[in-house]
Parts: sequence; C-alpha cells; structure tokens
Amino acid sequence: MPRQFFVGGNFKMNPISRAQKKVIINELNAADLDPNTEVVIAPPSLYLLPLKDILRSDIKVAAQNCYCKTSGAFTGEISPAQLADAGIPYVILGHSERRTLFHETSELVAQKTKAALDGSLSVILCVGETLQEREAGNTTQVVESQLRAVVTVLKESDWSRVVIAYEPVWAIGTGKVATAGQAQEVHAYIREFLSTAVSTAVSENTRIIYGGSVTASNCKELSTQIDVDGFLVGGASLKPEFADIINVKRN
Repeated sequence: MPRQFFVGGNFKMNPISRAQKKVIINELNAADLDPNTEVVIAPPSLYLLPLKDILRSDIKVAAQNCYCKTSGAFTGEISPAQLADAGIPYVILGHSERRTLFHETSELVAQKTKAALDGSLSVILCVGETLQEREAGNTTQVVESQLRAVVTVLKESDWSRVVIAYEPVWAIGTGKVATAGQAQEVHAYIREFLSTAVSTAVSENTRIIYGGSVTASNCKELSTQIDVDGFLVGGASLKPEFADIINVKRN
C-alpha cells in the first residue's frame, strides 16, 4: 500500500498576533488543496484551540511539544493527555531547536514520544545532523543514534502513528537546502535502519518527510525521490506558497 504524502507546517513562535493568525488560516481555508495529501499545521500552543475551531476539517492540528508525564508540577509544560482531551491529534517532538536551544537529549525525546503515543497522539519525530557532524561524515551515525533511543522504548505497533522528519540542522531557516540526492540518501538509510531495528513492515509503511528551508520552488525535485514522503515546512508555512507545497504531487 503506497504511503500517503504528508505535509506539515511548523509555525514555530509565529505569528505574533491573533489577527495575523486569522489571515494565515483564512488563506488556507480558501485554498484548493490536494485531497490525497495529509496536511497538519502546528501553531504556538496559545493558538491551538482557537485555530482548531476555525480551521477547515481536512487539515489537522499539532502541538509543537509536550512533556512525558500525564500531569503534575511541571510548570510551563503540556501533557499528552491534555492534548488528546482537547482533540489535538498530533505533536512534534525532537525538533532540533528543542534539542539545541533547550538541551533535550535523545533519551528525553524518546520518553516524550512513548508518552505521546501511549496518550493516543500521533508523533512527528524529528532527527537530523548539524553542519559540523555532516562535514565530519557522521550524518548516519547521528541520525541512527537519535532513532535508536526511540526504537528502544517503542513497540512495533506504535510506529503506525509515527512520522519521521529528517531535518538537517544546517538547512533549517538558513536558506540552504539539502539536495534531492542528499535527502534521498539519508531517507533511504533511515528506512534501512527501521528494517533491521524494528521490522520490514514498519520500514515500508513509515512516512519519512524532509524539512529544512522547504519552499514552493525547491519542493518539486525533492518530492520525486522514492523515500521522500512529504515535508515539514517552517517559514513557508506562514505564506500563501504553503498551498503550492501541499499540492506538489497533484497531477
């Protein structure tokens, strides 16, 4: 069974006003979008519920983070149970900004992933190497290490609700983008790793998407790669061109 193409929009800490949020959503609601592509957008947590209430029904909403506990004295955190109760189906975990700026380890990301899945959420799991790690020839070792921490704590059945986002850190927000060949090489490696570390079925069925300065102008070639199953889009998800990225596979 072919893997459904997936396009996520990570708004990060944007926009800065409810009025701007409404403009972005109005444009998405009016856009002619490919019904064969799964679309998920991740606004700041403050906007999750009001955005969900005005968003068209064929686009899902994701949180940008959650904690690994159900409740308790964890100031500033959101739990998987709270998200599930609010009808938020997805959460992004392991984003490089969380790993680098907020010092989240692969082990913590793994705990969060397990907690989110146990709490009935689906997870967009981010992995990727820094420029220094790529130039040292360590890309696959870094990505494997990040994934192995998660493999250790999940059951095989859990993977049906995981989308892996490969995001080379050196390409996020820099305007640099991995070539189609570079992206395909790492995606193929991830798929091979899943085959040996989990199962052939998980390897074949798990969607592996690319993130890192994705735009309407560079997404076409990336989308033709056999192991690229979609995109996690940053800055361009706040612009009208997001619709063009969503529609990249439309015939």
